[in-house]
Amino acid sequence: MTDLQYQYSGVSTYTQVKGVNSLVLAHQTEIEAVNNIPCFFWGTLTDPYVTAKCWSTIAKVVRSSFGPIPPSLRDPIVSAGTERIRFEGFSSCNGVYVRLDMKPESIDGEFLANGTTNVDFNEPMLNALNSIQKNEKVTLAVGQQDVQVITAKAKITEKKVTLPMRWIKGLTSVQLYLADMDLKFELNKIQTIQLFQTLPKGAVKGDFFITKRAGKFMFSTLMTTDAVRIGGIHRLRLLDGVLAISEKIFIYESTDKQTCAIVCEFGKMQLMMAFSPDAYRGFSGEGKALEQMTENVPVEWVYGLNSLLKSNETFDPTLLSIEHDIDFGTMDQLTSSLSSIGLLGYDLMGRHHFYRQLPFKTERILSLNPRLKNAKKLIDNEDVQIIRREEGYIEATVKGTGVQHKVVMDQQGDRCTCEWFTAYQGKRGICKHILALKMII
Repeated sequence: MTDLQYQYSGVSTYTQVKGVNSLVLAHQTEIEAVNNIPCFFWGTLTDPYVTAKCWSTIAKVVRSSFGPIPPSLRDPIVSAGTERIRFEGFSSCNGVYVRLDMKPESIDGEFLANGTTNVDFNEPMLNALNSIQKNEKVTLAVGQQDVQVITAKAKITEKKVTLPMRWIKGLTSVQLYLADMDLKFELNKIQTIQLFQTLPKGAVKGDFFITKRAGKFMFSTLMTTDAVRIGGIHRLRLLDGVLAISEKIFIYESTDKQTCAIVCEFGKMQLMMAFSPDAYRGFSGEGKALEQMTENVPVEWVYGLNSLLKSNETFDPTLLSIEHDIDFGTMDQLTSSLSSIGLLGYDLMGRHHFYRQLPFKTERILSLNPRLKNAKKLIDNEDVQIIRREEGYIEATVKGTGVQHKVVMDQQGDRCTCEWFTAYQGKRGICKHILALKMII
């Protein structure tokens, strides 16, 4: 599938009139109905200095790359609704995910609509953000309030941006990693500064770990039972601009000790940054979502939830089951399916999912994973044959290219004789052969 190209009909602007600074974010999405929304939010920032620092950090992330893919211009997406605004994006290599959660107390204004869209982060606007002082008054508009102004300027200011498929795939899978993380460390401001003062310079190779010794946090090359692994430790430099103003930081780690996340707490908002296992591996290359997609969620359910839930609204499966008379087992499957296609984000601090509508057509999101499509093809061609099935054990043959692969599922896990499984042992998701078997049992 080709990358998605879109163009803004206006540009984000930052102006100053009579001592009041105004930031107007131009937006664009693949969904026409959302494009027709002139403005999602208009109001003032209650802490513009910290907000500007966080936005600058997001811009730094989306314009960085730590793998073989060169850095390129990418814009974040913003979700507005339920008294909150969330900005999120990826590095060009898809190895770093960043999200700013702006709590209700960080903004004072009116939500004119709810939804998710791409926003323009251009150089003049970012340069202006860097000059914001603590005592300044800043207004924020997500979208233009006057549609005619957008139309009148379209020919002059249109900006084309290409959004790669790996970016979209990353957005649809990263929350599965976040939901698998647990809190490991909590650091106050002094501990945070002391820790990052010991951060190695340059692009250091090899694994590093955050550990605590004698009450002090430090980076170490030695793995201990309570240490948090950091793959590609030089990527932590992306946090340099906000560490000094953070009240606390919280460090999370996945159960397999491969991925981690750092949450910077500012009181009125939180900035979260998640890191893939290594600098050369992006979240879009991971196959974790596949294990949640063995049963198809009806497309009409997705459209139904779009009309039922608002952007950023807490997703409570138990309450939804009771209110709409949906079986709990069905709701569990729906939750997994919605997570795997990116319609549910995950709040690490709150330990709950929230609903969002990605700024891409549902058909595009549902068709992103080639392993899922290949697994369905194996089933359609009747290439999966179960040869032994008993309590706690399933063995099958699955047709490959000129060979029959053996797939075994038992208490030790799922295994396949194909090259993909042999190379990665499930660390990058299950292969299409295991997936196909899961889908028919």
